[in-house]
Amino acid sequence: MIFKAVGDSRPYPDHGLATPSAWADIAPRQIRLDQLITTKTTLDLETLLDADSTFYGDLFPHVVRWAGELYLEDGLHRALRTALHHRRVLHARVLDLDAAPAARAGAGLRTPR
Repeated sequence: MIFKAVGDSRPYPDHGLATPSAWADIAPRQIRLDQLITTKTTLDLETLLDADSTFYGDLFPHVVRWAGELYLEDGLHRALRTALHHRRVLHARVLDLDAAPAARAGAGLRTPR
């Protein structure tokens, strides 16, 4: 199995990071693929095979930690390419919504309701 689970929605609250530039303040770190739960069940094969698929976006997938789980919000195609190259780890930006509310506020993030 490539991922921990395959989901089809975002079970966590809106975090307010809507653009790649908003995510840019989060330093990438290594994440194992088998720890990720996807938030999409479908992918576009053309995008998967496109060498320039990240040309207009972030080079790193976006992951949200919520309730102790890691959700792959953006970057499903990059994660699958990583698996197809027989790698188990990828670099991703991880937004930790489990962090203390004061830490989220200091980072300019909304507190979940």
